[in-house]
Amino acid sequence: MKSLRRLKIAALLGAGTLALAACGSGSAAPANNASAGSAQGVSLVSPGKLTVCTHLPYAPFESNDDSGNTVGFDIDLMNLAAKEMGAQVAVVDTPFEGIKSGEDMSTGKCDIAAAGMTITEARQKVILFSAPYFDATQALLTPSSATVKSLGDLKGKKLGAQTATTGLDYANAHKAECGCQIVEFQDLASQTQALLTGQVDAAINDLPVWSEAMKSNPGKATIGTQFNTGEQYGFGMKLGNTALKKVVDDAISKAKGDGTYDQMYKKWIGDVPKS
Repeated sequence: MKSLRRLKIAALLGAGTLALAACGSGSAAPANNASAGSAQGVSLVSPGKLTVCTHLPYAPFESNDDSGNTVGFDIDLMNLAAKEMGAQVAVVDTPFEGIKSGEDMSTGKCDIAAAGMTITEARQKVILFSAPYFDATQALLTPSSATVKSLGDLKGKKLGAQTATTGLDYANAHKAECGCQIVEFQDLASQTQALLTGQVDAAINDLPVWSEAMKSNPGKATIGTQFNTGEQYGFGMKLGNTALKKVVDDAISKAKGDGTYDQMYKKWIGDVPKS
């Protein structure tokens, strides 16, 4: 009888130990339920990951460093948003057309797009944008020896523009003033190379990316002129994904309030504009 009682007690203790172990395993799981594919009420494409679509390279907003890691101003902001959800950023390099059209977000290729993307009325019909996080302007990059100061100075010459961008939109809208041939390039790298090798006489894109190009190619290019287009960047999400928008907007607001935004701006872009 004593032996039987001991066996029963041991069995009960074993069951209790297993129950406690099960409870311990559950409490060790992320409190935000990221393992179930959601965090902060946000449904994520991949559990525990904020999948970010971008189009590389577009320094200083997103580009790969020497170790192959994607870094930049946009990526730092995405890391802040991911941290709020207890998630990690996973970057997907994809053509800008799929980002601009909203297809990459609507089909679940990614949760959000961070691609130095200007908020436009047309894009808002297919994309849910975050609060604006960067004020942009267009600029002309020219060879250092050039004297181009306006679009009119390009009459009869070639102007390079990146496909599907607002720079291309601006060039097309002012084609009569320019009197130039507009040559399209699929990405910033090929557009920059075309300018540096004389395939085009000038190139139009956002000012910060040209500033970065000049740093990487000292003495070879300069800013001919700027166009204050009043553009603002936003991160793009699937229409209706208000839960993710709230997390991202809150992360942007918090960064601006505690000085983190200014630190990142100075690190990647330069002096912070005075408000």
